[in-house]
Amino acid sequence: QDINAYNGEQPAEKLPFPIIADKDRELAVQLGMLDPDERDKDGLPLTARVVFIFGPDKKLKLSILYPATTGRNFDEILRVVDSLQLTAYKKVATPVDWKPGDSVMVVPTLPDEEAKKLFPKGVFTKDLPSGKKYLRYTPQP
Repeated sequence: QDINAYNGEQPAEKLPFPIIADKDRELAVQLGMLDPDERDKDGLPLTARVVFIFGPDKKLKLSILYPATTGRNFDEILRVVDSLQLTAYKKVATPVDWKPGDSVMVVPTLPDEEAKKLFPKGVFTKDLPSGKKYLRYTPQP
């Protein structure tokens, strides 16, 4: 209920996401989720704010460890989830600061001819001082 109240919502009996109770901090210790610099009133390390994202293949795709004194950036977490979902099924990568709807990069292992077929909206290259055309972009499929 405290989590819902913090977010300005009416307290509910059930949250729309799972929370694992770890009052003895066994899981936090096992997963390396303790902040070495921040301690509680008893001198014990605080648990850090950790985000683990697993793919449909049950493999860890991303882990972010925020210090106990720093809140998580949910816009970034949602951006990463969008990127992981897109790149898992399309032959693209997302560039730095990408947001849903922005152009994406064509993976370098995809031959030009196949890229033209897969991305009918076009494939564009970035002009580089070297003259090489390896940074290929396409509108988000």
